[in-house]
Amino acid sequence: MAGHFEATPGGGAAVALDEVEIAILRSLAVQLLELIGPGDEPAEGEDPLAALFAEGPSEPPSDPALARLFPEAYGDDDTELRAASAEFRRFTENDLRTRKRDDALVVVRTLDALTPQPEEAPRSESGRGGGRGAGGVAVLTLDADECRSWLGSLNDLRLTIGTRLEVSDEDGSEDGSLYRLPDSDPRKPMVMAYLWLGALQETLIETLMQ
Repeated sequence: MAGHFEATPGGGAAVALDEVEIAILRSLAVQLLELIGPGDEPAEGEDPLAALFAEGPSEPPSDPALARLFPEAYGDDDTELRAASAEFRRFTENDLRTRKRDDALVVVRTLDALTPQPEEAPRSESGRGGGRGAGGVAVLTLDADECRSWLGSLNDLRLTIGTRLEVSDEDGSEDGSLYRLPDSDPRKPMVMAYLWLGALQETLIETLMQ
């Protein structure tokens, strides 16, 4: 189970995470929440039902990462298609932002519910050693709905980090060169996070398809 998701009864999944992995995932999810923004909450005295049908922006975000998370519906320079894309965004982006925020909040809350336990240190051939290790590990167990939220957020995080790294699954930019970056490269921590999130996402997809 360590490092990859495995299926659990009822359509859920579980994965063992150590304290460092938990901290990294939580930090990334919080940063994703900050990037997406708090959303438009109804003002005091405003009708919540009216706020529910409030229109969103018609122009794409200026931040490239946000533009990747909220892409144009019709990627074409045609004037009519641009107008249709703006109209589509105006009535859908708010809901999409809400869904992405909700997914990221599920990630944070499920991680916060974990209590890592110290691992047993391995014994030597002489039988010495053993006892508790320095780190801690917890098993994250998700139900089917939480799995879908995690899958959405893992994808959003990879899109965001991939944009910052200027790599793309679609254009084939993600290749072995990412693994060959020297440790001195300032992009190395972000690259390692990108590749790790991809591995988690892949095993979660495989689990949900079982």
